Amino acid sequence: MLITLEGLDGSGKTTVWEVLREEYDDAVFTREPTDTWYGEAVQKSVEDDDADPIAELFLYTADHAAHLADTVEPALADGKLVVSDRYSDSRYAYQTVGLEGVVPRPMEYIMGVHRPWTREPDCTIYLDVDPETAAARSGATNKFEQAGFLASVRSNYERLIDAEPGRFVRVDATRSPEEVIDSVVDVVERVTDEYDAADDDPGA
Repeated sequence: MLITLEGLDGSGKTTVWEVLREEYDDAVFTREPTDTWYGEAVQKSVEDDDADPIAELFLYTADHAAHLADTVEPALADGKLVVSDRYSDSRYAYQTVGLEGVVPRPMEYIMGVHRPWTREPDCTIYLDVDPETAAARSGATNKFEQAGFLASVRSNYERLIDAEPGRFVRVDATRSPEEVIDSVVDVVERVTDEYDAADDDPGA
């Protein structure tokens, strides 16, 4: 089963991901951008305010494709639970903003680029926080952490949730870290139990 954690920078995804690692020590925990040379190239583009948005998209796509082939798919084939801090939805939400005015219907364009190299998550936990809080928490240290940019990203996440309400689970990330963590752990326990029950039922 593939569970992904999504949300604005500063929403608390990484903290939740680290706690889940302690709760599920037999699962595979991973993240995007990865720590490979593909991911390093992505990080360089993030730090470059003048990076070309199309080139940046393809860097992210290359990193995602390698991540899927080298980490995600092998773990799923072994029957492992995989939890990823960011995944393809981050591309759709974030890169769409940068491609506005560059290509027509940017979200659909990005989805088309990604489609051959991705595998849809079984569940996506969306940590919801307002853009101003997210920017303050993250420190607004790069172009993707500014409140104005994050407001557009949040709108794109809402589009994704509206399109697939059955896959996304919204968690209010404005609460205390302890409350957010408890909520996410409850979600993971529920969806993994449901997944295992469906897997055990040949008629499901």
